[in-house]
Amino acid sequence: MSKENKLTFKKIRSSSLFMPLVCIFLVMAVNILYDAVSGNNPLTFFFISLQETTGNGTILYGRIIDILNRGSEAAILAIGMTLVVSSSAGTDISVGSVMSLCASFCCMLLAGYGVSSTRDLAVPLIVGVLGCLLMGCVCGAFNGFLVANLNIQPMVATLILYSAARAIGLLLCNDLIVYVRNDSFGFFGSYCGIFPTPFLITVICVVIISVVLKKTSLGLYIQSVGINSKASRIAGLNSRRIIFLTYVLCGLFAGVAGLVASSRITSADSNNIGLYLEMDAILAVALGGNSLGGGKFSLAGSIIGAYTIQAITTTLYALGVSTDQAPVFKAVIVIIIVAIQSPPVKAYLQKRKAARGVVEA
Repeated sequence: MSKENKLTFKKIRSSSLFMPLVCIFLVMAVNILYDAVSGNNPLTFFFISLQETTGNGTILYGRIIDILNRGSEAAILAIGMTLVVSSSAGTDISVGSVMSLCASFCCMLLAGYGVSSTRDLAVPLIVGVLGCLLMGCVCGAFNGFLVANLNIQPMVATLILYSAARAIGLLLCNDLIVYVRNDSFGFFGSYCGIFPTPFLITVICVVIISVVLKKTSLGLYIQSVGINSKASRIAGLNSRRIIFLTYVLCGLFAGVAGLVASSRITSADSNNIGLYLEMDAILAVALGGNSLGGGKFSLAGSIIGAYTIQAITTTLYALGVSTDQAPVFKAVIVIIIVAIQSPPVKAYLQKRKAARGVVEA
């Protein structure tokens, strides 16, 4: 390999997106190998076709489409989680429960208080959507106040809504699963033309937050506060306000994810919406190459991490692993991936590489 090629490869390898992309390529390789061994076309994983359906007309169909569709909620949550981790060096473990609360509040508004099932909306759809997003912001503001103003550890502060949000959602729905069988509400969880609406919503969220972070100083401020909040405060930044804002944004994205999840099933199931998704969001941030100790972050890495987790889940189901056993295999795979990206392993590989270079010289 020429010196120029070595430098190019070194630059690619040092990129924050290198390991996340390697991980998702490995998942693709497993699918290719499985299809080849099974006697199917090795590229079946990448096949995308147009399929006629009774409810949504002609839509895109394929394993990749299913991953992009089903992984959307985790990807949306990963956006807010990335900002929270970067600014406060802590995780918001309440996002799954906040999802459930926002979904319950939305369906309660649309169906009417005390109504368990309806096809006619009690209020305009925009009222339910805005109520869902507002509830997310309120929950985020509550968490942000505890972390930024009262200096409570993020995991401890968010544990409150982790435990209470689902119960509040059940109270709003009178301990019922509220069904909103309305096509306009179901749009957010179905298809927009041939594309899955949840994926399009994810793209919109990523584009908006990326523009805000790039075109304003917010991204720089968040990273600065995450690296050293005291130094940032001395430099003139309001560290508390920035941390508070990231938690509000995290709550807002939890509200968006809750809207998508409830629209997907056209109901508010407080006990199951967002269940364990907070763990997927945290893992997505870690798989994306982001440090859980705060500071510099890669939003693209977190999104890739979220869809990698969904790709692993989809692959396990394709391999015939049951839904009860899948979390075990998923946990083992995630542990291996995270371990590969850990600083001690990276340092060991660098040491071995340096030693090999000395021997060759």
